[in-house]
Amino acid sequence: MRGTLLANRRGVQRFRQLAITAIKSSKIKLLLLCCIAFTVLVVGTRASDFMGGTNYSDSVDQFPLPEKGYAIVMNTWKRYDLLKQSISHYSSCAGLKSIHIVWSEPNPPSDSLSKFLNHVVESKTKGLKKIKLSFDINKEDSLNNRFKEISGLKTDAVFSIDDDVIFPCSSVEFAFKVWQSAPDAMVGFVPRAHWVDKSQGKKDYYTYGGWWSVWWTGTYSMVLSKAAFFNKKYLRLYTNEMPASIKEFVTKNRNCEDIAMSFLVANATGAPPIWVKGK
Repeated sequence: MRGTLLANRRGVQRFRQLAITAIKSSKIKLLLLCCIAFTVLVVGTRASDFMGGTNYSDSVDQFPLPEKGYAIVMNTWKRYDLLKQSISHYSSCAGLKSIHIVWSEPNPPSDSLSKFLNHVVESKTKGLKKIKLSFDINKEDSLNNRFKEISGLKTDAVFSIDDDVIFPCSSVEFAFKVWQSAPDAMVGFVPRAHWVDKSQGKKDYYTYGGWWSVWWTGTYSMVLSKAAFFNKKYLRLYTNEMPASIKEFVTKNRNCEDIAMSFLVANATGAPPIWVKGK
């Protein structure tokens, strides 16, 4: 009798275990079915939107992807021979997409100069690619003009260069690849250094060192915008958020706009610039 009761109890426990297992299995199956149904619903909705085409194309038009490559922003001032030489040289660089000449002279560029430069660009590209050349004309003569925001700029990368500085296209393309690896940084060919001048007895008094300081110490703290890559968003920051006192200093002294841009990028990123060597 006792053995029979024990067997019955074991049978009941076994039945309970089987029932619990079956219930859990059913829950898992139900959960899986719900997940599958939800996935099918989402995929179906996305597919219908894609086949319709309207929403997809609208989103692309609203948020256009930036072009690969870079735009040259070239500062110039009454040095037409140098300007022609530089435009002729850089037009043959593979990654170049557009050229923007910062023009701050009292008179607009002549038709002959404009035609010559456009002809040079077309002849250098040989129909393989279309490079846009434009003059960004400014009423005020200020070095701040070289960092004015450019409307309709299609590339994220900007190569800021002076009209009297020429680097081989191979060096420019190498610097562009370095910039692509750190697109928020400033990547340039001309390093400089600054440090606290303790002889003045002030913690906020700095000394500026040229190339020989960099060569002697083996360190640098900025790269100059006379030959440097940076993101186009810094043109917007310089135009809209640079303190007026700094802009006034640059305009009055006709100097230090490159230092101002270097510090703007450093403050925005909290990171140092990158110096690349070039001939």
